[in-house]
Amino acid sequence: MITAAQMRAARALLGIDQRQLAEMSGVSLPTIQRMEASEGNVRGVVDTLTKVVEAFDAAGVELIGDHAASVGQGRGVRFKQPRTSGDRGS
Repeated sequence: MITAAQMRAARALLGIDQRQLAEMSGVSLPTIQRMEASEGNVRGVVDTLTKVVEAFDAAGVELIGDHAASVGQGRGVRFKQPRTSGDRGS
């Protein structure tokens, strides 16, 4: 699973916009926009989600799930505790 917040954060780490992510992943810009506008976990076709995750991976960004250890050795940012659905970052 990937969240909309993870997508936005990963793009920010790479310094790319939605259009560039669409090109990198082979997913349409409107689909990227819909994915990032969703609440919580991104829903969609598994193949589409896989393309986006693989594009981030190829660019060097590791997406870390709840309660998952990071396998990377670079710097990173993550929440100390999983956020509840009512928590919002601003």
